Amino acid sequence: MPSRNRHVIAVVVLVPVLAALALWAFAWPASRIAPRDLPLGVAGPPAAAAQVEKQLERHEGAFEIHRYADEAAARDAIEDRSVYGAVVVTPQGPELLTASAAGPAVAQFLQQAVGQQAAAGGAQVKTVDVVPAPAADPRGAVLNAAALPLALAGIAAGALVTLLGLRGIRAGLALLGASALVGMVAAGIAHSWLDALGGDWWAAAGVLGLCTLAMASAVAGLAALLGTAGIGIGAATVMLLGNPFSGATSAPQMLPEPAGAIGQWLPPGAGTTLLRSVSFFDGAAATGPALTLAWWTALGLGAVLLGSSLKARKAGAEPAAGHRELSAVG
Repeated sequence: MPSRNRHVIAVVVLVPVLAALALWAFAWPASRIAPRDLPLGVAGPPAAAAQVEKQLERHEGAFEIHRYADEAAARDAIEDRSVYGAVVVTPQGPELLTASAAGPAVAQFLQQAVGQQAAAGGAQVKTVDVVPAPAADPRGAVLNAAALPLALAGIAAGALVTLLGLRGIRAGLALLGASALVGMVAAGIAHSWLDALGGDWWAAAGVLGLCTLAMASAVAGLAALLGTAGIGIGAATVMLLGNPFSGATSAPQMLPEPAGAIGQWLPPGAGTTLLRSVSFFDGAAATGPALTLAWWTALGLGAVLLGSSLKARKAGAEPAAGHRELSAVG
């Protein structure tokens, strides 16, 4: 079969396959959003709290219940990101503590679930937002929308470094510089202009830059070891797994298994979680996602240096081999 015909067949087959993969990756998690072992606190007198816990357990597999002695302990747990919310039993009736900054969709779901449960018993629930989302972005739209541009920036940086032929230290410096500038530009837009992020400006810029660097390093590292095919593998991992599995629009515990867990091991998911921690929770629960991004960065940059070293050795060995062959003939 002529090569041109094979190319036509490849395009006709591969494009629908890629479209199907992309549709599955983005549509499947979005269509199956529901709580799965979502950490939720219950506080109040033991007997009353036990009754509330029993009622919540009717939502089989939805909640992971944590008991607290009083409202103050429940608030501390929310601010430490141990739970997404808490039901507090008070003499005046049930009270729901939420943290819309941790995920507006999760806070809204808790209001509906707990409110319906209380209404069935003839009570009304008072809702208190312990860690509210910014007034300029109450639905978290800016943070959700930021995941895709950061992913594109990371892929573009890794691809450009490869296609421009940068290797070794130069490639690493280019990735570091580009990612740092992306972080500052993104912080300038999301934090300063749109007022959608809280906390320290430089901390937000650092997280945005580190997330970009982790993705860029992964793409460039795979390309250094596998050639240009590595760009496609890295880009597919970031776009088809990392982005839709990140939980940016809800929470990792709201995604079908194992999408939520996988997403937190990839840069987009870890970056979103870390950004929420430093922007709204004073860095609580930031260690895990920060280490994930650091590992991706270290492995990616290490692969860039290793790939450069291997190519240098190969280039240096070829002339030597040719020289020995000519000497033997002479």
